[in-house]
Amino acid sequence: MKIITNGLIRQLALPATQYVAWVRESFLMKHTAQLPPKLSVHPRGSDFFNTMPCLLPEDYGRFGVKVVHRIDGAVPSLGSHILLYSTVSGQLLALLDGDIITSMRTGAVATLAIQTLRNSAAEPVYGLVGLGNTCRATLLCLLESEPLTMHHVALLEYKDQARLFEERFAGYGNVSFTRVESREELARRSDVLVSCITAAHCNFCDDADAYKPGCTIVPVHTRGFQNCDTVFDKVFGDDTGHVCNFRYFNEFRSFTELSDVLAGRKPGRERADERILSYNVGLGLHDVLIASRIYEMVKDMAPEMSMPKETEKFYV
Repeated sequence: MKIITNGLIRQLALPATQYVAWVRESFLMKHTAQLPPKLSVHPRGSDFFNTMPCLLPEDYGRFGVKVVHRIDGAVPSLGSHILLYSTVSGQLLALLDGDIITSMRTGAVATLAIQTLRNSAAEPVYGLVGLGNTCRATLLCLLESEPLTMHHVALLEYKDQARLFEERFAGYGNVSFTRVESREELARRSDVLVSCITAAHCNFCDDADAYKPGCTIVPVHTRGFQNCDTVFDKVFGDDTGHVCNFRYFNEFRSFTELSDVLAGRKPGRERADERILSYNVGLGLHDVLIASRIYEMVKDMAPEMSMPKETEKFYV
């Protein structure tokens, strides 16, 4: 079994556009993969452990499972590991640190949702809140996949996060930043609103009318936008099984899986004034495909951990 650390993944220096390409590839194979909904358990409060299995299509020869957790007070608060198996031999091929993979694939999913569902008739203002790694990964994927486009980004002021966020992207010539002081102001200003807040106990903005016609909202961790569920024109998601238990699912005006839009089977945005939500809860499919690709790249460099196994049938 190979041990693949974040340090080894960093050595690959993969461009953000590679993660976007892998996520698109995984979405397009969704209907031929076996993908049970994630299992979530909650030790206390908003803390959780999620278990996310996925069997890739037969020609990939891979099964994997990611375990991701959020623990309040831990540094970082989010952490994850991925186990990757061969479906031919049943062998455990690798244990991967999933933190970079999780951040980058989540940013890539958000970017695909934005590019697929935003109002292309306008020059959008992107509102960003929750300016940690997931939000940084989202903007990395967006800027690097659209290098010739200027992106106007509004950041919600919180402690010194906005300043640190701007410093991270100081070397990019295709982005400009402004700062806003309230959630309502960010809601009213944004054509595309990306929320990467991991814990929320109230609506992001109580007035759903504050969100402008034609806006697209991507609540990366699904928190804070329930008051939009029944009044927005369309809702999209990465998997029906992940959102069918949402409180207002049966009251959505329209629901479509993002993979069906990417594959051209169903429409996405049909009018410039449609207000759209995209609930991309997170698929083990993305993690397992990316882990499999990275495993092939680094398996000859990764250290081996021996786990002796019986080679013949045994009895206890």
